[in-house]
Amino acid sequence: MYRTGWKVWVSVMEQAVKEYRRITTTEEFREIERLRSRARHNEASAVRHAKEEEREKWQGVVAEKEAIIANKDAALAEQSALIAKLLSQLGEDK
Repeated sequence: MYRTGWKVWVSVMEQAVKEYRRITTTEEFREIERLRSRARHNEASAVRHAKEEEREKWQGVVAEKEAIIANKDAALAEQSALIAKLLSQLGEDK
């Protein structure tokens, strides 16, 4: 019984392989596969483009924040210099 079951299984697999080869050689199947491949490529391209746009957007935000920080640092340096000058003048007036 075991050998008979194995032979049946092999026969079924051979038929399945033969049918697969017959189907995959048809023009319709090749066209469907071409369209499926193109759709996957288009989807991947769209995702990559969206990620690039998002990255550019956030790079702009970061650049704006860095400019704001640089301006505040400059203002703080000016105030620190002014405080130092005033403290110096107070020391001389005593």
